[in-house]
Amino acid sequence: MSFFSARKAGAVIGALMAVALAGCEQPPHESAQNGYRGTGMNQIVNKETVEVKRAANVVPEAQPPADADGQRASQAYQNVQVLGHLSEGEFLRVMTAITEWVAPEQGCAYCHNIENLAEDSMYTKKVARRMLQMTQTINANWTAHVGQTGVTCYTCHRGQAVPQNTWFSQKGHEARGSAADPMGHNQPTKANGYASLPLDPLTSLLLKDGQIRVAGNAAVSTGGQGESIQQTETVYSLMNHLSSSLGVNCTFCHNSRSFQSWEQSPPQRVTAWHGIRMVRGINQTFLDPLQPVYPPERLGPLGDAGKVGCATCHQGVNKPLYGVSMFKDYVKELTPPK
Repeated sequence: MSFFSARKAGAVIGALMAVALAGCEQPPHESAQNGYRGTGMNQIVNKETVEVKRAANVVPEAQPPADADGQRASQAYQNVQVLGHLSEGEFLRVMTAITEWVAPEQGCAYCHNIENLAEDSMYTKKVARRMLQMTQTINANWTAHVGQTGVTCYTCHRGQAVPQNTWFSQKGHEARGSAADPMGHNQPTKANGYASLPLDPLTSLLLKDGQIRVAGNAAVSTGGQGESIQQTETVYSLMNHLSSSLGVNCTFCHNSRSFQSWEQSPPQRVTAWHGIRMVRGINQTFLDPLQPVYPPERLGPLGDAGKVGCATCHQGVNKPLYGVSMFKDYVKELTPPK
């Protein structure tokens, strides 16, 4: 090969490598050790990515406090089914906040018939009522995951009527010939981190009560323990979802010398365990049953309602909104009445 030919070939290879690496994060990176030395338990952070994430996790100011005295909302207005225990002022305050959190562009008309605010003709009002009950349930019953930080509508919605990172059950890709039955594997999607892993780990593990287990409890598998190759890959697929949702790697929750051992794991693993159960619970109790309420255009390819995963709240950071609590300003409104 001549010098000029080699030079051309080098230029072509260089251009291809530039395209191939275009999606990779560029330095500088920082490494923070979160486990005992020598265990490889480090979190790798890109400083430029952190700045982008911080800009996307700015918390809006709380609405000014309202007078807790006076007529109850259930007396002042018709058909107030969830927040009737609030005063009229508190009710209007939280309605204003919800509009800002969920539908700032559409305003009250996103959920209400402006000519008759009390009626339930709009499906969005029925959904919003159920979402308020869901938020109250999370703040009251899932402190093992959300702690005292709690959640508000803004935790998921971030000023959008439909939150980012909701998901639907997937049918899978059509296959022919020898690949006609891939058994749900080797179908990269956003849900599994675009890895060659099972297509839909969220339905089996964040909606249904599937076993999240890789290592079996017996030397020889006898079945039913959830340690088959298929189940293992489904668990890996879910772990990819958790990792990308929180912007962390595996050692945020696991000790790299023994991924299975709870005794050697960081405390975040317990918090994540409760989070998985919380997501299942709210998908099963609140979100999946809303399917009959939604119009066809709001349903997934298999006709199911949208559901939440870890990314819906976390959106790439290990603590939603970097741990800033909005709930503290709306405790009375976003917890069940006593």
